[in-house]
Amino acid sequence: MRSGSPARSNQIMLAVQGALAACCAATPALAQQAPGATSEQVQEVVITGSRIAQSIAQSTQPLSVISSADIEKTGLASVGELLQQLTTGGSALNAKFNSSGNFGYPPDGGGIGAGSAQVSLRNLDSKRVLVLVDGLRWVNESSASGVSGSADLNTIPVSIIDHIEVLEDGASSIYGSDAIAGVVNIITRKKFEGVEVSGYTADYSKGGRTTEASLTAGGSSGKFSGLFVASFYNQDEISSSKWAQSDFPEPNAGLSAGSSATPQGRFRFCDPSIAPGPDPKNPVYGSCDKRFNLTLNDGAIPSAATWDKNNPTSGTYHNFANADRFNYAPFNLLLTPSQRKALFTSLSYDATDNIQLYAKGLFNTRTSTNQAAPEPIFVGPVAGTGGIADGLNVSGANPFNPFGIDLCAVAQAPTSSVCPGGPNFVANFTGITRRPVEAGPRLFNQDVDTWYFSGGVRGTLHLLDGFIWDINYVNTENKANQKFLNGYNIAKIGIALGDPNICAVIPGCTPLDLFGGQARPMTQAMLNYILAPQLDSSDQTLKLVSANITGTLFHIEDRAAGIAVGAEHRLYDGKFNPDPLRQIGESQDSLAFPVSASYHVNEVYSEFSFPLLKSLGASAAVRYSDYSNFGSTTTYKGGLRWQPIDDLAIRGTYSTGFRAPNLGELYGLTQFAATLVDPCGPTGGTVAAKYVAGCTAQGVPAGFQQANTQITTFTGGNANLKPEKSDSYTAGIVYHAGWAEGHGATERLQFEATYYNHKVKGAIQAEDVQQLLNACLAAGGTDPNLCAPFTRISSHDLRPPKNFLQNLARITTSGVDLKANWLSEPLSFGHLAAGLQATRVNDYKAEDILGLVAQRQVGIEVNNSSIPRWRANAQLGWGAGGLEVSWNLRFLSAVTETCANALVTPVPGCSDAPGAIHSLHSVLYHDAQVSWADAFHLTGLRVALGVNNVFGTNPPLCFTCTLNGYDAGTYDLPGAFWNVRGTYRF
Repeated sequence: MRSGSPARSNQIMLAVQGALAACCAATPALAQQAPGATSEQVQEVVITGSRIAQSIAQSTQPLSVISSADIEKTGLASVGELLQQLTTGGSALNAKFNSSGNFGYPPDGGGIGAGSAQVSLRNLDSKRVLVLVDGLRWVNESSASGVSGSADLNTIPVSIIDHIEVLEDGASSIYGSDAIAGVVNIITRKKFEGVEVSGYTADYSKGGRTTEASLTAGGSSGKFSGLFVASFYNQDEISSSKWAQSDFPEPNAGLSAGSSATPQGRFRFCDPSIAPGPDPKNPVYGSCDKRFNLTLNDGAIPSAATWDKNNPTSGTYHNFANADRFNYAPFNLLLTPSQRKALFTSLSYDATDNIQLYAKGLFNTRTSTNQAAPEPIFVGPVAGTGGIADGLNVSGANPFNPFGIDLCAVAQAPTSSVCPGGPNFVANFTGITRRPVEAGPRLFNQDVDTWYFSGGVRGTLHLLDGFIWDINYVNTENKANQKFLNGYNIAKIGIALGDPNICAVIPGCTPLDLFGGQARPMTQAMLNYILAPQLDSSDQTLKLVSANITGTLFHIEDRAAGIAVGAEHRLYDGKFNPDPLRQIGESQDSLAFPVSASYHVNEVYSEFSFPLLKSLGASAAVRYSDYSNFGSTTTYKGGLRWQPIDDLAIRGTYSTGFRAPNLGELYGLTQFAATLVDPCGPTGGTVAAKYVAGCTAQGVPAGFQQANTQITTFTGGNANLKPEKSDSYTAGIVYHAGWAEGHGATERLQFEATYYNHKVKGAIQAEDVQQLLNACLAAGGTDPNLCAPFTRISSHDLRPPKNFLQNLARITTSGVDLKANWLSEPLSFGHLAAGLQATRVNDYKAEDILGLVAQRQVGIEVNNSSIPRWRANAQLGWGAGGLEVSWNLRFLSAVTETCANALVTPVPGCSDAPGAIHSLHSVLYHDAQVSWADAFHLTGLRVALGVNNVFGTNPPLCFTCTLNGYDAGTYDLPGAFWNVRGTYRF
């Protein structure tokens, strides 16, 4: 905020700098001048979590501050990577998790988020974290696959950041919706004199070079001040084939965990001319009581002449087994490639001593790519899509069909040339699966543009002790396009498999060969007809107008009584336009439907801060929100801070929270290919005893094995959703050990402990479909509540279950944050510093309306994420002259995974015994950096060399993780990460 005079403005700027030095969260600066020297200048700043100007020492709530110097010490060049290392964080999307093409769309309607990075606090997911830039909301991402409720941190270049404030408490009464778990406020650089050029390069031990460069120029003249930043970022890919742990779908499982869609093909059908025989318990193979389950021998070329229905495995074919499955893992990526370019400018003009005009603008463009194995083709009921593929028939007249009969999934008209209906019709077709590797891997190319403009006016009113006011306008948009290559048009596949005479009169149609395997690959003409490049797009815009005023009403002794009031109007607009083939169900990839919706909200708030006694202060806030689509709500917050002695403060807060469903949660409708283990037919191991009765009740025979580990689920939004509400509590102690100053070479020693508790009511989420299926079968397989989503086709494989969003859960979590900082006095050999931040999660529980408790709990690895009981970061530093050395440690405690959730058991490390678990061991990462200011006697040149994960610690092996054999949302990539940065300022 701008004060009434340039001198006061400078004073507040100095206060911000002092606040950064005083805050517990960041590694202490290793400067020649002790940070404590500036602490006397700390008078009043507007910090995240309050609109009232105050010192951090007066705050009633936990806050962490990360300075630009601290960001540099991490050796990272991405905001998302940095924030995901917070001990208060949780698993969130990043460039290490490549899901496009493998799982379809997630249930929340927000899209895949390919190429983006998000932040989660308190393990409550990124959609419950509010991201601000300079105290104003940032636009949510679009990612070309949905309408998300989370911000993409890759839209914010590191080079424009002055510092980051992380509020570790609910703040809906201050900022409105989404601030349930906390707030991340990214403060941009405002004042800069001169020119700065920065370059950065880094590399993992397995590749994936990262390059970043930026140019910053700024200056002021009289009443005008300006800043300009141009930045470039490029990250190369790392293939999953580069690491043994990620080279197969499940570690130690070999091909058993692979896909049933193989280059050689898998053929499941029966020949109605084969009688089942006299023994119903042992029907003849190939009859419709015991269907063929065949695959082509390597190198074999099938034909009608070599097919013998009475001896099907005599030479060309053999019975399909796990050893025939396809290893799709090497086609995936450990690290997805991305390139970003950004321009940023910040301008201000002092119209008078009391009024300042400002404007900020940013343009950020990103191109990124995700990759997956060649698109598999599934036709027949086994496809399990609930769409066109399930009902496709294959003509016996297809020139490549060696079996000489129609393969019929559904009856056609009685006059049809293929599978005519009538009294003699037999549905003899279970399915063909074939993966044409000759078409190449699936590629998902994203092009994402973000525009941001904010402008406003701020100033001071000389009333009472002075008031600061501001009026702001924001117009911002995130727009994305994604081009999907090497996918298929399933309707054209159906035509090319059908009557050749019909295909012959359709331009471009060529009869399709799903039968030839590798020895007779598809021709280019075949591929040209069925290949279908697809273009998806999405767009989110946010328009915002706000007005705020804050100041001091009166004083009680030397303590100020502050007030802040304000109003805000926001307009959200979101669009998702999937390719027309997706909308009509002709894409072999996932089904998706368009979204186009908007809503607006009007809000007013008031906040107070009062000194009740000399040692006791209180704060309170209330916010009224009126939504165009939900009606109105009011949220509250109260806090106390008691400081019985100068060195000790006890603080606490209580707040209510609110999160409105985002547009994707309301209106999205897509498919999600969940990696779902059918307890009645696991691809490895046997059926657990507790499920046997339920499987029998559902008609599943002994020895059944599910065809595919990825079972399509219909997911999406729900227009009847209600907002989430929450209650949050914090209680903490801050102790400044004044007695230690001047003793034992100590200049400053500070400790902080905070207890937090969050309860989210009516949490918006889909059922844990694996947990629901397990509960259904364990309860006997027929319970109408537990089993409603699950039915089976004639082959006993699951039909696509429906799993839409609901206000179904109550989420509770609590824990303790611990922080400590120590800074030495000036010593003959320089300065020493040490810091510690640790979080213990006491509990995390999500329980739905059926009483089912989600598998995601403290100390459990499930669904590619985990909640370690302990997370801790520690920093050690030494500085002398222009030289600084830092050694950072990052600790994650051990978690366990349930072996029954793995695709295949038993495997070495994970047994199939009832209740078997596998422990993912604790991890301790070591990061080191050496920096040199005024390097090589060149004033303004700073060089830093760092190594993250110095000892090359690999992430723990994960059997249940669906990509790359480890949890990419929790752990680092394998191997060391070398980085070098040079910055020259003149």
